[in-house]
Amino acid sequence: MTNQMNRVHNFSAGPAALPLEVLLQVKEDLPNYHGEGVTVMEVSHRGPLFANVFEQAQADLRELMGISDDYEVLFLQGGAQTQFALIPMNLGIDGKTAGYVDTGHWSKLAIKEAEKVGSTRVLASSQDTNYTYVPAFDTWGSTEDLSYLHITPNETIHGVEYFNFPQGLSKDVPLIGDMSSTILSRPMDVNNFGLIYAGAQKNIGPAGVTLVIIRKDLLARSADKLPNMLSYKSHAAKGSMYNTPPTFAIYLSGLVFKWLKKQGGLDAMAAINKAKADKLYACIDESQFFNNPVEKEFRSLMNVPFTLADKSQEARFLSEAAAQGLSGLKGHKAVGGMRASIYNAVAPESVDALVAFMKEFEKNL
Repeated sequence: MTNQMNRVHNFSAGPAALPLEVLLQVKEDLPNYHGEGVTVMEVSHRGPLFANVFEQAQADLRELMGISDDYEVLFLQGGAQTQFALIPMNLGIDGKTAGYVDTGHWSKLAIKEAEKVGSTRVLASSQDTNYTYVPAFDTWGSTEDLSYLHITPNETIHGVEYFNFPQGLSKDVPLIGDMSSTILSRPMDVNNFGLIYAGAQKNIGPAGVTLVIIRKDLLARSADKLPNMLSYKSHAAKGSMYNTPPTFAIYLSGLVFKWLKKQGGLDAMAAINKAKADKLYACIDESQFFNNPVEKEFRSLMNVPFTLADKSQEARFLSEAAAQGLSGLKGHKAVGGMRASIYNAVAPESVDALVAFMKEFEKNL
């Protein structure tokens, strides 16, 4: 266990670790929020109490990410997987094809969902190596005829991350990014994208709210024939209040935004996250027993998959890790092995504890 309130070192991929400071604030706010005699999730989402919470969360997020007034910030339900369908439904253009780049499990699922809605084209894929790299931009071919271009900047399962993004796209071909597991981990220029979306449960807050940042001019693409709950334009027109939003998840996400500002913002988080990742990858690379298959220039700062030289030792590794308070290390069923998700809320001390355990485990084989 860790030293703080007997909490484990949580490496879960999602729902994932939340800052202890934030959790203690939630505990203080329940059941009497700021002397109001109620909790945030007990009041109308259209009333002044929640309106203040919502507006502050939006403002803090805009400040953290440098989001200009050219973009709407929506807090929606349905998770990132719902956006796999809503994006082609809202941003697809009749007679044009949507472009996708396949770099892992989640981009592949996004492609499959988009194919149910309209014409799609896979511009590039790294499936040939079981997803260990991002295909070079100059291999993607022409994008001029596309309705949009979709990428997954961080593949949570395979541990592959983009550290650069394609440039020079036409404004009519917006770049779309599924940033569920990399958002807020480091500065990114929102202006490179037409739409960014992210499920909250990895690096923002609790499951239940999905962030959509969309350039305002793209809202015109949402056809009036779309059901309102499936229309970005409808949600934007109602300020994310077309229906009752996930109020508790938004409130808690807002506390995380405040926590990030207190840490020094995204520049500070980027430095912390890189140091954590460098330490864990160094442990793996210096080992004869652990291996990470991802090409070094594309290794994720958020999700570190690794395998054991002797697969029969996996159960023992996980059991002994759990006994040391190291939780959530089992790899995704799609790839197996181990995975340490080291999101913003995972303290450097937790990575230190994992590295120490891995070295001791190998030593005692």
